[in-house]
Amino acid sequence: MLALTAPEGGTPPLIKDARALSAALDELSRGEGPIAIDAERASGFRYSSRAYLIQIFRRGGGLHLIDPIALAGDPLIKELNDLIAPEEIIIHASTQDLPCLREFGIFPQRLFDTELGARMAGLERVGLGPLCESLLEISLAKEHSAVDWSIRPLLQEWLDYAALDVAVLIDLRDKVAELLEETGKIDY
Repeated sequence: MLALTAPEGGTPPLIKDARALSAALDELSRGEGPIAIDAERASGFRYSSRAYLIQIFRRGGGLHLIDPIALAGDPLIKELNDLIAPEEIIIHASTQDLPCLREFGIFPQRLFDTELGARMAGLERVGLGPLCESLLEISLAKEHSAVDWSIRPLLQEWLDYAALDVAVLIDLRDKVAELLEETGKIDY
């Protein structure tokens, strides 16, 4: 089993301003296929489910880490939503991430939830780490899953961890979809 500590090609810099977000939008628009998205919250430390980091990955469109605190209210968020809205969005455990994505201004229309898909396919262990181990034969370090993401600056090892969460999602979606096809449940 391959143990990953950072995405292939490294972890991109944190997007904290409109110029960097605009460049990310250009890169994402050149990509093809579904878009993987994830959000990190500090719910164990704060009384809200606000996103403190948003991660996005698209094949051919790059991997991007967005600081939603620094970019709150930026008009480019609407452009990001307009880019994302018509595409299939891959999320793991969407019930956790959708509220904070909506609060930021991202409203996915077509979802593929890898956790829900794995449950429907009959898998017993549906967390992101166990699914990556069983379906992709990779292990992800999950020791940073419960850190206080509201702290600034975000530590590099936290960003590496968060980047991996979306870097594997498209491949994971494909494996879960295969299982759903085999069991006749893909249309759900």
